[in-house]
Amino acid sequence: MSIATLLRSLVLVSIVSGLSACSSFAPRDPLNIDLVGLEPLPGEGLEVRFAVKLRVQNPNETALDFNGVALQLDINDQPLARGVSDQSGQVARFGETLISVPMTISAYSALRQAWGASTYQPGQSLPYQLRGKLAGGVFGTRRFSDSGQLTWPQPIP
Repeated sequence: MSIATLLRSLVLVSIVSGLSACSSFAPRDPLNIDLVGLEPLPGEGLEVRFAVKLRVQNPNETALDFNGVALQLDINDQPLARGVSDQSGQVARFGETLISVPMTISAYSALRQAWGASTYQPGQSLPYQLRGKLAGGVFGTRRFSDSGQLTWPQPIP
């Protein structure tokens, strides 16, 4: 076997291996994340803590293994609450699971939001954004986000 034939074989094997590896990066549908509950947790000093319960739905053909969760909630473009959990598990293909993430509102964040709320008008909308990620290794981390408007309630006559 000549060196040229050996090199061609090596290049062919490399290309086939590379293409088969790329097939694992096929486009995936985004996860569906829904808030399903809030439970109070004990806090320290002036912080407020609560457990956020999320339902994670996987509309994809492959299961999603995760080994950590991170969340951040911003109100009116200002950080309000953050949380992390080292919870691990799997969201089955075309399946769902519940995840609990402890979140913290620091005293500073609460004061900043209260200061901003002092100027809100009834019926005024406030933008919110929830961002997070399910950690799953180098190529398995899945980020998600949700945003919208919260309407400041009208006073009851």
